[in-house]
Amino acid sequence: MRIHHTIRAAIGPVLLLAAAAGAAGTAQAAGSDFQYIGQDDKPHAVPARAGCHAAEGGSSRGVVNQTGMKAALYRDEGCKGQPVAYVLPRTSAPVTAYFASVRLSG
Repeated sequence: MRIHHTIRAAIGPVLLLAAAAGAAGTAQAAGSDFQYIGQDDKPHAVPARAGCHAAEGGSSRGVVNQTGMKAALYRDEGCKGQPVAYVLPRTSAPVTAYFASVRLSG
C-alpha cells in the first residue's frame, strides 16, 4: 500500500505503521486524489469529483487533496453545518478537527 508522503509526514511514523498494518482491504486509497487517515487508523479515499462525500472512518488527522478542487470538511454527515476546515487544491494539511464528510467544489 502506498501512502502519499505528505500524509506520512502529517501523521507520524507510529500511526503510519498502524495504518499500513490494517490497510490490506483498502487498496483503493492508493491512487486516489483525496486521501486521509481515518479514526480507525486506516487510509481512506474520497472520489475526485465535485459534491458531498462521506468520510468513511471519520478523521481528525492529515489530509492530502491532490484534486483541482477546494475541500470543505464537515463535522456532520451529509456536509451539514459549517465547515470545520478547508484544504486548498493540490495541497496537504494536518487536520485537528474531526470531520465526517467532505465537499469538493471548483
